[in-house]
Amino acid sequence: MNGGGRPPRPGPPDGSREVKKKTKKAAAKRFSLTGRGRVRRRKAFKSHILTKKTAKRKRGLRKATIAAHADERRLTRLLTA
Repeated sequence: MNGGGRPPRPGPPDGSREVKKKTKKAAAKRFSLTGRGRVRRRKAFKSHILTKKTAKRKRGLRKATIAAHADERRLTRLLTA
């Protein structure tokens, strides 16, 4: 006997299995993809110690922006994996 456990689930006949692709949830909470596939991110320095920052500076930090081209491939992989 096999110790009373469940029998293994049957897989494809050739023994290969496709790995399930999962989005990295930490990345999904911080980044999103635009319609053209670019990566959108929020700007830093907007969470605390806001009294010393000027209104103009805080206004500029409001809008989301596009992530750097150097990071784009890596971030896209995390979001679409």
